[in-house]
Amino acid sequence: MIEIYHNPRCSKSRQGLSILEESGKAFEIIKYLEEDLTSVELQDVIIKLGIKPIDLIRKNEAIWKSEFKGKSLSDNEIIAAMVNHPKLIERPIVINGDKAVIGRPPEAIKDII
Repeated sequence: MIEIYHNPRCSKSRQGLSILEESGKAFEIIKYLEEDLTSVELQDVIIKLGIKPIDLIRKNEAIWKSEFKGKSLSDNEIIAAMVNHPKLIERPIVINGDKAVIGRPPEAIKDII
């Protein structure tokens, strides 16, 4: 089952959702700002994306700038920051099996569906 980590208030996330809807394939919407993600779930997403945790951070978010920017953080500390402050997670993320992509640009989603 395809999954999309979705924030309805984000235009890129809405565009990504439209791409999935137009594909006609079944998918599940995970509203990650409402549904708590565990560090294990987030680590699994990061592994599927093939990136480092810092690459999943929205570095322009106020919480990042005020709480974390300029600090030397381990991968586990970065993951904990995202679990505690899910607004920090880049979006949308689409997962299809063992493949995942950040939908920026949203057209990147087409590569894995």
